[in-house]
Amino acid sequence: MHSRTITRFIAVLLLFLGLSMVGPLLVSLLFRDGSTSALLSSMAVTLVTGLILFVATRPQEDRQLNHRDGVAIVTFGWVMAGLFGTLPYLFSGAIPGFTNAYFESLSGFTTTGASILTDIEFLPQGILLWRSLTQWLGGMGIIVLSIAILPYLGIGGMQLYKAEVPSPVVDKLKPRISETAKTLWKVYLSFTVIQVILLVAGGMSVFDAVCHAFCTMPTGGFSTKNMSVAHYDSLYFDCVLIVFMLLAGINFSLHYRLMKGDLRVFGRDSECRVFLILVAVFVILITLDIHGTVYSSLGLALRHAAFQVSSIITTTGFVSADYEKWPAFSQLVLVVCMFLGAMAGSTGGGMKIMRIMLLIRHGYHQMFQIIHPHAVTTLKLDGRPVPADTLSSIWGFFVLYLGLFVTASLIMAALGLDLVSSFASVATSIGNVGPGLGVVGPVRNFLQIPLIGKWVLVLCMLLGRLEIYTVIVLFAPAYWRK
Repeated sequence: MHSRTITRFIAVLLLFLGLSMVGPLLVSLLFRDGSTSALLSSMAVTLVTGLILFVATRPQEDRQLNHRDGVAIVTFGWVMAGLFGTLPYLFSGAIPGFTNAYFESLSGFTTTGASILTDIEFLPQGILLWRSLTQWLGGMGIIVLSIAILPYLGIGGMQLYKAEVPSPVVDKLKPRISETAKTLWKVYLSFTVIQVILLVAGGMSVFDAVCHAFCTMPTGGFSTKNMSVAHYDSLYFDCVLIVFMLLAGINFSLHYRLMKGDLRVFGRDSECRVFLILVAVFVILITLDIHGTVYSSLGLALRHAAFQVSSIITTTGFVSADYEKWPAFSQLVLVVCMFLGAMAGSTGGGMKIMRIMLLIRHGYHQMFQIIHPHAVTTLKLDGRPVPADTLSSIWGFFVLYLGLFVTASLIMAALGLDLVSSFASVATSIGNVGPGLGVVGPVRNFLQIPLIGKWVLVLCMLLGRLEIYTVIVLFAPAYWRK
């Protein structure tokens, strides 16, 4: 493991993070909201720390990253981003206490959207923009963005990309990994700009439109309003957000191919078809369940069912209604959405549709082998054989995901949370969803969670965002042996 190279990369990450505070600083100056000095101090501390580390770690001859380096950079990079992301909260007094500030910061960078804030609208505009910006940067990954400048440092980036991109199968769009990173961010930025324009056209203020767009494309879910999207009670805004939440939940390589003129790319991709079919089925089921019981109007029932299904299955976490008042069946469907998550290669969390598809197909494949023991068959996805190591990785991920979910839920229950709140807080954290059920329901927050519980959920957020393996491998003794 090349410690100097790892430190140098984290230094670059901190320099970029410090520069990204310029936007919130300018907004603070524009609105004169009182957070200017806090943001300026935060930027100075972050930039100076990054500069010191950068100067202290001069390039060495052997600068090629290996698997261990990639894992370390990604995991420690997220931890450090969360750490320095707390500074605007702490210096401004918006969030007193390091634990709460770190919880909010890492929730942003991991695009979880879980919050400890009770009065969001009270925060200065500069801090609100920083809060949204942490999600936008975390959505496609600070690490992936930084890969674009790695060639200038003489560091190869493929190991970072493999560790960072939330997908069981890495899909390179370009021969050079830096070009892939740039391509992904161009698509990401384009969607963000288009969404801002549409929200402003509907009557939302430019500031709120930017903040909500920053939290939609990364499937983050932070809002500038205490009631989230329910504050606006607008069919137009709901429809715009539904479209962009679903776009964010689709593999970004498909968006790239669509922009290149492949108009049938969504229909040919089996994971995309399954994802959209599941969304449609869940929307219909919930609409039928809440129509007549919660909403007398079929249109209103369909609107809120479509919004909440899109929000939860893409792990965005925006709220248009208090779904805890819905029947148990509808709530259970949303819990299923929390576990399923979006497509591989999207900014969404959860287990990912591709993994679920391959697990089901592998189960059927095993049954077929029992019935026809002498048959020679190959498990395929979209006509391409699935490597055995990919299946092994998926099964391992599935076991680890459930194991961590059960363990963390038991810890939360031991800390005094009720059964529903224990399960929901962990499910929504490891799935990077945001709102859950019980004490962490859609109209509540995570402030009441005990201190130890918040750190357990912080670990769950990090594990979920980096797809478990990247983080948990650091706890293996073999990782640290030469």
